[in-house]
Amino acid sequence: QVQLVESGGGLVQAGGSLRLSCAASARAISGYAMGWFRQAPGKERDFVAAMSSWGASTDYADSVKGRFTLSRDNAENTLYLQMNILKPEDTAVYYCAAGMRSLGRWSWSDWGQGTQVTVSS
Repeated sequence: QVQLVESGGGLVQAGGSLRLSCAASARAISGYAMGWFRQAPGKERDFVAAMSSWGASTDYADSVKGRFTLSRDNAENTLYLQMNILKPEDTAVYYCAAGMRSLGRWSWSDWGQGTQVTVSS
């Protein structure tokens, strides 16, 4: 089991940027697909972005394409999400996840506790 701790959330004005970090422990993330999800109040948890274990495959939700960039540093055992041109609708709790990609499908086994991102208009 991978233990995940998110950080970097906060309050930002629309048009601003934030970078989220997800620090992993207990296991190396190099063997895992890694991703970000978000959950706004009263809504379901939605997929944001994901990357396969060595970065060969990366997916983004349509709503964040061109604005968010996912990266991973396997040596530092950390996943990052650079978020630019933030919009009020990006406001949510952001969760880091570890899992796998098989036959073109993602599956997730471990989750962090989340970090709040609030974008003011």
